[in-house]
Amino acid sequence: MRSETIAIHGGYTADPTTRSVAVPIYQTVAYAFDSAEHGAALFNLELEGHRYSRISNPTTAVLEQRVAALEGGVDALCVSSGQAALNYSVLGLTESGSNLVSVPQLYGTTHTLFAHVLPKLGIDVRFAESDRPLDIERLIDDRTKAVFCESVGNPAGNICDIEALATVAHKHGLPLLVDNTVATPMLLRPIDYGADIVVHSLTKFLGGHGTTLGGIIVDSGNFPWERYSTRFPMFSEPDASYHNMIYSSHFGRAAYIARCRSVFQRTMGAVLSPLSAFLLLQGIETVGVRIDRHVENARRVAEFLRDDDRVDWVNYAGFADNPYYTLAQKYLGGRACSIMTFGIRGGFEGGTAFYNALGLIKRLVNLGDAKSLACHPASTTHRQMSAQEQRNAGVTPETIRLSIGIEHVDDIISDLDQALGAAAGRLT
Repeated sequence: MRSETIAIHGGYTADPTTRSVAVPIYQTVAYAFDSAEHGAALFNLELEGHRYSRISNPTTAVLEQRVAALEGGVDALCVSSGQAALNYSVLGLTESGSNLVSVPQLYGTTHTLFAHVLPKLGIDVRFAESDRPLDIERLIDDRTKAVFCESVGNPAGNICDIEALATVAHKHGLPLLVDNTVATPMLLRPIDYGADIVVHSLTKFLGGHGTTLGGIIVDSGNFPWERYSTRFPMFSEPDASYHNMIYSSHFGRAAYIARCRSVFQRTMGAVLSPLSAFLLLQGIETVGVRIDRHVENARRVAEFLRDDDRVDWVNYAGFADNPYYTLAQKYLGGRACSIMTFGIRGGFEGGTAFYNALGLIKRLVNLGDAKSLACHPASTTHRQMSAQEQRNAGVTPETIRLSIGIEHVDDIISDLDQALGAAAGRLT
């Protein structure tokens, strides 16, 4: 099935008991065992089935299977937020004394996790000078456990060369971990280009309506954990915390995601509720048509901003003079994503004056909503970073990040026009 069809039908046919066409909400904490032996077999992972909704749930399982199919992965794990997904995905590969190599263009909270939280656990994160594969490679050593990037940076708008980064990572026996939140599998499937693990904030484009938090980790099933057992012994040696389970032997290609579920979800419990899973499934059903409208509206908005003399610069990968234009053709089929950044005259004061004057476009820190959204990163998402760290992440004092929604594009442009006029009036 094509992606648009998977988004509607993937992971579900009909409820076997009621024949419900819509995915039921299994609002339950636990599941009955037929006997002590049945319960033991489930806990030993000898039988497939649900034991407790902190570990798995039938509604959530449909969401996991659907997104795994959209991304071309072998299996997936849903959690309560995108940040929880990122945290678990990294903890599933690292340990105290190891390190992770990352591109510098990151979402602000991801940078906080990498720069301040993980180091306190003994996990070093090395930020490359750029997203170029050579800059990544020079930071890899024998304690590196993964390479990380955002397929399309938020808010920088850079597009990472997934195939080249995967080549570098695999050359050193490392998995490539990709946050694909902004692109979504409707525009880009990183696994097709060699990525090993993909994470999403389902809160954003896949959910699409700004109502529901959620995150997911997708396992490609392609990384050969047993071949690199010295670097990743957690997959090929008995796990004393779980009946001496050897994940690579028991789960085969799905060893990584099974360990994320058994070790981290089971013991740390960042659980996605069944109702949230249901709501996210509703959003995913329309992601194909929404992305089409997001992309087309964004192109029109970018052209308006580029042609307006009140705007100093526009960072939009759909323009031929953008440094990531060629990568947009390769990875996004020439359809630049619907987030963009731009700057107006007046620096920080100009940016905030414009931001405060917006009417239709909502001022907040989410993205990927059906509604058009705006963020001033220097005063919100990236406020905790130093000026140099902000610049490395693609943020300047005047930067405005737009997430273009699916309203009529003329109404979006009208609001931008009046806010630009208001800002210009404040600065004269």
